[in-house]
Amino acid sequence: MAAPSFHMGHMRTLTTIILLLFSSLAASQEGKSIEKLAFGENDERIEAMGELVASGSEKAAAVLQALSDGEVFTSGKRVLIVREAGATDAVTGEKLASVPDDKEEVTVNNRVRRELAGALAALKLVSPDLQTRLSSVNELLGNAEPAMLPLVKKALEKEGDAGIRGMLEQIVATLELKSEDPEVRRAALQKLAGSGSQATKTLLLNYLQEEKQEDLRLEAQKTLRAIDAGLAWGDRLGAAFTSISLGSILLLAALGLAITYGLMGVINMAHGELIMIGAYATYVVQGWFRSSGFFDYYLIAAIPIAFFAAAAVGMVLERTVIRWLYGRPLETLLATWGISLIL
Repeated sequence: MAAPSFHMGHMRTLTTIILLLFSSLAASQEGKSIEKLAFGENDERIEAMGELVASGSEKAAAVLQALSDGEVFTSGKRVLIVREAGATDAVTGEKLASVPDDKEEVTVNNRVRRELAGALAALKLVSPDLQTRLSSVNELLGNAEPAMLPLVKKALEKEGDAGIRGMLEQIVATLELKSEDPEVRRAALQKLAGSGSQATKTLLLNYLQEEKQEDLRLEAQKTLRAIDAGLAWGDRLGAAFTSISLGSILLLAALGLAITYGLMGVINMAHGELIMIGAYATYVVQGWFRSSGFFDYYLIAAIPIAFFAAAAVGMVLERTVIRWLYGRPLETLLATWGISLIL
């Protein structure tokens, strides 16, 4: 029984050595990427961001966030993260006793800053917070870079939310369109057929201009037709909803005008402005609830408040102006038209 135990012990030792070796190599590559990020030209910096995103480590996220916050400096050949608490070596994690006097800030231009925002969004894909992941996915849709593909796939494997999974699959398919393997591009086209978004349609139109392989061009056109069919249904439903919404507003306005004229003999040219007051009251309530932290419930309070706000203004108008003009349509038309201009 001693021999198997001896071999198992050797296997565990060998596995540990291999893991340490890979860890050391990864750390060494990460250090080179950080140095390239600080000392390289713009293209090299963008390449380094892709490498750091692909690693998906906490150190990579910390360095990129520090660069975004303007906290990355160089001192000689060292890359430092300088905060109020002091300076830390970005590569080794070593805390310095004091901040070097010769430090120089690493500045980035707009192009690098745009890429940096995308890189930070990609690293947030593995956040434990659902809203952070959702925000990250929305930011990456249409803006992801090929270097982010390993991290996006990693996030897709771990993602439990169905909605975010669908968007991650779309990002993966979008990135795989840039693959050198024709079969990978074909599979990506088939995945994108169910996307049904205008952004995907624009992406495929650009892809058609670049793709040279005829069978893949035909597959892209087939995907475009599927997306167009989905967008057409969406447009029809949107038009129907808009028509019903506008029709209901016009119906309410017409009923209000008819009832007012039938009961009081008043032509109210300020009727639309009273509807506007209800809408403005809803907007104000929305602002209150946004600052209170209960934004999801603002509509419950906004409906009665909008009703009472419009009713209060209507009663003031009736008491001060309209009550003296009952049965005199021409005078009420002129008076309420003037009120509508004031409102």
